[in-house]
Amino acid sequence: MPTTNRQLVDLLGRDAESLLNYTARGFKRETLHLPGADFVDRVLSATDRPPNVLRNFNLILNSGRLARTGYVSILPVDQGIEHSAGASFAPNPTYFDPESIVKLAIEGGCNAVASTLGVLGSCARKYAHKIPFLVKLNHNEFLTYPNQFDQIPFGSVKQAFDMGAVAVGATIYFGSLESTRQIQEVSRMFAAAHELGLVTVLWCYLRNPAFKTAEKDYHVAADLTGQANHLGVTIQADIIKQKLPENNGGYNAVKFGKTDKRVYSELTPGDHPIELCRYQLANCYMGRVPLINSGGASGEHDFSEAVKTAVINKRAGGMGLISGRKAFQRPMAEGAKLLNLIQDVYLDPGITVA
Repeated sequence: MPTTNRQLVDLLGRDAESLLNYTARGFKRETLHLPGADFVDRVLSATDRPPNVLRNFNLILNSGRLARTGYVSILPVDQGIEHSAGASFAPNPTYFDPESIVKLAIEGGCNAVASTLGVLGSCARKYAHKIPFLVKLNHNEFLTYPNQFDQIPFGSVKQAFDMGAVAVGATIYFGSLESTRQIQEVSRMFAAAHELGLVTVLWCYLRNPAFKTAEKDYHVAADLTGQANHLGVTIQADIIKQKLPENNGGYNAVKFGKTDKRVYSELTPGDHPIELCRYQLANCYMGRVPLINSGGASGEHDFSEAVKTAVINKRAGGMGLISGRKAFQRPMAEGAKLLNLIQDVYLDPGITVA
């Protein structure tokens, strides 16, 4: 195995050989703009982003255990809005207190903490200078009955700037009936953020009942999520957050839109998860806009799943992981341990880009 970290190999289990020794056959690593300590100078400085955006991006890259590696580990805790505070925090009620969220991000060695306007605003004067704040500005709330599936603004870029945040985040439900309005809202939000020097992070999620068939859930198809990423970078997201792809061929299965058979035969040959994740990255302007993957819901095998997701993201050319429920729905020391394990993947020189 390329890595000498026995714990990581053990957590990967039967997938270790396939994930650690795989050689990509679609997009070659030499064609990608890869993460690195010099990413801002090498890639971002060539863009039209104002100098303060470059500075704040560098601040994120130079924080936490992954400082100066070019990789990021971010703790996101905004689930209380959509999934309800009770469902999110009952497994560990200490996280009803926003300060605990920030403490976990610091204890876990994260590059940044991402949460709501209310959470981060409630303890900004104590912590905004200690860890980079990423304020998530729109949400989908599930108290309205019957439930609506829409992302609506809960705050402004100016409020995030005033509390000392270095970045703002937003979600767009690409494919939904509301996506056209959301694209326009977030586009304006990101333009305002760049004017104030804030980094922009976009949750590029799919949402349409037609994307889920009896056989598969194509909300996590490489081709459809890849196109969502491509729309996200078009409105100048500085970082794309996307779910790890689990399948491919969404366009063909749902029978809509435009694709090309070479997407499946040449650009994503086979169904190896590193190939599928690399297609997501290719749609982020070949890595000029970094890709971070989400950690997913908490479950029985959180530690092994977190390590597996990190290995796939890193070997595909991604910049890191943004993992929340796996970390905060357990005691703080255990949550910090899980975050550290994710970071160990990115710190391991033996785990290289495929």
